[in-house]
Parts: sequence; C-alpha cells; structure tokens
Amino acid sequence: MVGVGPFVTLPLIVSAMGGPQAILGWLLGAFLSLCDGLIWSELGTAYPEAGGSYAYLKHLYGEKKLGRALAFLYAWQILFSAPLSIASGCIGFSQYLTFFAPSAAHPFASATILGVPIVLSGQTLIAMSAAALALLVLHRSIFAIDRIVRRLSLAVILTLIAVIVAGFTHFNPRLAFDLPSAAFHLDHAFFLGLGAGMLISSYDYWGYYNVCFLGAEVRNPQRTIPFAVLGSIGIVATLYLLMNISVLGVLPWREMTQLTDHARIFTMAILMQRIYGHAAAALIVVLIALAALASVFALLLGYSRIPYAAARDGNFPAWFGKLHPTHRIPRNSLLTLGAVTLLCCIFRLQEVITTLVVIRILFQFLLQGIATLLPKHRRQRRQRGFRMPLYPLPVLLALAGFTFILFSRPHFLTEMRTAALILAAGAIVYALHSTRSSHPQDRISEAASNTPSNGI
Repeated sequence: MVGVGPFVTLPLIVSAMGGPQAILGWLLGAFLSLCDGLIWSELGTAYPEAGGSYAYLKHLYGEKKLGRALAFLYAWQILFSAPLSIASGCIGFSQYLTFFAPSAAHPFASATILGVPIVLSGQTLIAMSAAALALLVLHRSIFAIDRIVRRLSLAVILTLIAVIVAGFTHFNPRLAFDLPSAAFHLDHAFFLGLGAGMLISSYDYWGYYNVCFLGAEVRNPQRTIPFAVLGSIGIVATLYLLMNISVLGVLPWREMTQLTDHARIFTMAILMQRIYGHAAAALIVVLIALAALASVFALLLGYSRIPYAAARDGNFPAWFGKLHPTHRIPRNSLLTLGAVTLLCCIFRLQEVITTLVVIRILFQFLLQGIATLLPKHRRQRRQRGFRMPLYPLPVLLALAGFTFILFSRPHFLTEMRTAALILAAGAIVYALHSTRSSHPQDRISEAASNTPSNGI
C-alpha cells in the first residue's frame, strides 16, 4: 500500500489545490478508500477466491453470461493496468535513486507515440532493473515471500515515522496553515483542483485490497480480510495525514510549488537535509527507494493471481493457469505481468498514474460497487461474510467519489478513449476465445489443463 507515491505527490496535490488546503484532498481520499474498503471486505469474505474482483464480477453479474464477460474484461485490462501500477513503483524507485546519480535522469532518447511521451534514460534502465529484481524475488514459495515482505514493510513504516518525527519536532504552524485568501472559494477551479488532488491521493491509498487477490491463500478469510483491508486504511491514512501536515510545517508551500519537476521528487530529502544535513537526506532517499521496491513486490504478487484465476476458470487462455512445479506459484501469469511492466517503465510517472487511475475506476471500482447493489448480493450478504455498516450508504458514497474523480479530469474524453480501445480489444479477444471454447475438443483440452489437482 505504501510505495513511493506519498513521498513524491505532496507537491503535486499542493500545486493542484493551491495551498495547504490540499490536506482536504488527503482526507477525502482516505474517506473514499474507507467506503470502498467496506465493499472489498464484504465481497472478499463472501468470495474468498484467487483473483479478487475477477471472482466478484463473475458471481454477481451471472456466471454464464454478463458476469463471465465482465470478469474476462476485468482480467484483460489487468494485463494493462497492473503493469502500469507496478511500473509506477519502479519509476518512483529509479527517480529517487537519481539523488545519487543526477545524470541518470537525463534522457538519451525520447519520442511521442500516439500522443504519449516516451523517455529512455539511465533512470529507465534502473526502473527496469527493479521490475526484473521483483520477478526474481517472487519466483519462490509464498512463505519465503512473506518473510521478505514483512522486513520491507518494517522499513516502510520506519520511513514514514522518521519523516513525521522530523517534521513535528521542527513544526511551524504558521507555515502549515498559511491558507491563501480564496482557499475554499467553491468555484470551478476549486473543484478541478479537488478532483486532481483526490485522484492522486486515491492512487497513494490504493493497495488496501491486495489481500483480496490472494483470497484462496488466506487463513480465516472471514476475519483476516476485513482486518487487513480496513486496518491498513486506518493506519496508513493516519500516517499519511501526519506526514503531510508535518512537512507543510517545515517547507513553505509556496516554495514547494516553485520547485522544478525533478526537485519535487526529492521533497522529503529536502526536508531532511534542511533539518539534519546531507547524510540524513541520503538515508531517507535509501529508505524511500526501499518503500517503492516493497510496493513493487506486493503488487506483482497480488496481480499475478488474477489472470491465473481467470485461466483456471476456463475464461482466459490456459497458458496463464500454469503453476511452477516446485513453488506452486502462477509462473506464466507472473512472467507476463513482469514483462509488460518492463515495457511500461519507458513512460513518465505522471502519465502512468493518470492512465492507471482512470482505467481502474472504469473497469473495477464502479463495476464492483454497482454489483454490491444488485439483488443477488443483497440476498447473499444476509447469509455469510462481513456485513458493512449503514449499507448501502458507503457504496453510494464510493460510487459518487470515483465518478467525481473521473468527470473532474480536464482530459476526460481523451482518457476515456484509451479505456474504450482497451475495452474494444478485450471484447474482440473474448469473442474469439468464446468461439474457440465452444468446440468440444477445445473444452476437453481446456478442462484437462485446468484440473484442480494443480491448484495453489
């Protein structure tokens, strides 16, 4: 859940909202995550299966018709959105390491393809190396991975606490709450900035649902999944808010908005250098880079289970359902997402985050939220699993929040076209796959390749 995002996006939210009122973006992002986390908790305990949203969409929209098609399209878009999400961590990791080698940030080749800027630099190669390292580390049993991620998680929490302590021990409330005169003037610019701020904060909070992708591998899912989802939101939201307030109390927000794009990346390093000197800045850079790497491991681990689950269900190419003979991990799914992540490392971080958020809201969060309002789920929620309080109010609030983020985008129609292209391509592939699966011999072969004896 905690990657490089919260350490580099504070200046972006401050610039978008025009001052310390950017904290409102963090608060609303946390509230939106909590409402959506209640949805994930309810669905995760009702269907504790590998693949998370793939299973939820299939069961709630109908396993033979619409639900199967939507589940396929969700797994299809994961081949694009998951690598974007993972690549954002890799790019953030490489950007922070350029603190020690600034020349690596200078591009040696660049181009624009279909309106999308592409950059090749030493930083790009570092990002690709992070993706390759994640693939190598995750090529082992889930128990060995657990030990690695626990250690990295400890480093992440210590990094957040270190920044918070540094900020509050040198805190100036006049700087932190130096609001401009029109801070809360509810005009078009305010809501445009709020939408941009919520998009960024939502991206920073995302990851609270990762345990749901591993539902089949979770012990006592009825207790563990809600505890993991809601507990992580509460802990991380508190740490994010404290960290951002503490930084605003040391670094003037007007100075923050005047930083160059490259300097904004190192806001936390600038904070530590101003307080403790260059050695402290270098240490925080290393810790933040580790935080980015930890998020890469966790995301690739969770997302690799989605194409696997779809393939095991006979609703995706069977190749994705193959397991490693020793470690029992979805090897082919893992390798595919890792390979696409390597390609996504050539994009700029801002485009990666924006495209990722728009695609994920359209293909996952809105569809999933609407599903919890359908009669089928209303009946089933009374019988099993976690039950959200004040149902359906949290669902309606989550849907409203995600819809606001989408329509407040200045380039909404352009971003929608990107999502439409992915949808159209997925529909064609689904039609071809369905036609192939309708032949008796293909159904026999597919069933043989998906025998339960090979399950995780």
